[in-house]
Order: sequence, then structure tokens, then C-alpha cells
Amino acid sequence: MTQGLGDPPLPVWRPSEAAPPPSPRSSAPFRDVFSAALCGVPTTVVGLAEAPRPLRTDDWTRTADAVDHAMVAACTGPTVDLGCGPGRLTEALTAQGRTALGVDVVAESVQRTRARGCSAVRRDLFASLPGEGRWDAALLADGNVGIGGDPVRLLARAARLVRPDGRVVVEVAPPGVVSRSGWARLTGGGLTSSAFRWAVVGVDDARAAAEAAGLQLLEQVHHAGDRWSVVLARH
Repeated sequence: MTQGLGDPPLPVWRPSEAAPPPSPRSSAPFRDVFSAALCGVPTTVVGLAEAPRPLRTDDWTRTADAVDHAMVAACTGPTVDLGCGPGRLTEALTAQGRTALGVDVVAESVQRTRARGCSAVRRDLFASLPGEGRWDAALLADGNVGIGGDPVRLLARAARLVRPDGRVVVEVAPPGVVSRSGWARLTGGGLTSSAFRWAVVGVDDARAAAEAAGLQLLEQVHHAGDRWSVVLARH
């Protein structure tokens, strides 16, 4: 049986071991469907909840607001923005006077980040990245701690990107949200993406996820507007 995010919860440090759901004959690469969504094609996410949800790309293509700026203020010095999307937060970091680099696997995201006047590279987060081990901070915002469906692996990867005394700033889901791992798809413009692993980490499980990745909570939980984030550091 396929594990979805609507199924019973898993410990936050254990990704779903279920096989992906069968691919429809017309499945398209994730990057193609996501790129179309950034260009305005109405798109939904299937598998993250009991019912499909709209992919709110307008939340990412807009200019950073006060809540965004409050969150990225926790980043100190040069920062790598992991899963930068169209560059809203990379731009916010730059506006605050920080050296920032956006990283994303989707070409459209990288192009949009560069169009904002920011630096960005098209790269898998687990591939070799510029400045390995020398960044002051790594940012995982907009739920990006769920990339790959294994939050602990991703947090450990982020920790390797920063200096020994660096930090990892992570946006998490609000209190009461159950941490889950599973498979999802995007559908829009007559296309359905191939399945991809995703996870949700609630703030209630942030400490457990951090400790499983060899990290610790450096500060109290940050709460601004309806968003929550934590600051992590190595032990």
C-alpha cells in the first residue's frame, strides 16, 4: 500500500519506505510541471492531504513581506538558500546586505532568481555546491525541509554546507501538525508529474529531527505571522 501524507504518521526521522504510486502513461518530469506552474498554469498537489491542494506559486513569486524578512533575519552572514524557487527569499537576504546564493533543480526557478538580480545555480541539493562548508547559514524555507521525503538526511546535508559554527534556519509546520513522509505529484495544464518524495515536519518534532541529524536547537522557536521556524547548529 502506498504511503501518502494522509496516512498514519511516521517518526520524523524515518522516511516512507513504500514504493511510489504507479505512474500514469502521460506523466511528465516534475521540473516541467513545476515550471509551468511558475508561469501561471493552475496546478494542484496530489498526495499531501486527503484532497488535492492548489499549488500557491503566488506565495513564492511575490516580493518578500515583513514575515519573510523576520525569518531570514535569523540567517547570519553569507547564506545559501536551499530550494530557492523563484528567488523571493534569496532577494530578501540580499536586501538585508547578505551574500546569498539560491540553489534549485528547476531551471525556471533559477532564471527567475537571477532576474531579481540574485546569484543562483541549478543544482541538486546533494550535489557538490559552491562554498561547501564555508557558508555562515543555510536556509530551508517554504517547507523545503521536506524535499526528498527524508528531513534528517536533508538537515545533515545542510549542516555540511555551513561552517562548524554556522547555523541552519528551517521553516516548519505549525504546532499540532503531524510530521509525515510520503509521495506526491503535481498536476496542471493537462500534465501529471512523476511521483516525488516529500515530507512535513511540524514544530513539535523539530527537536527530534534536529537531534537525529546531529544538530541542536540554537535558539527558541521563531513565530511570525502564521509561520514558524527554528535555528539549528551542530553539537
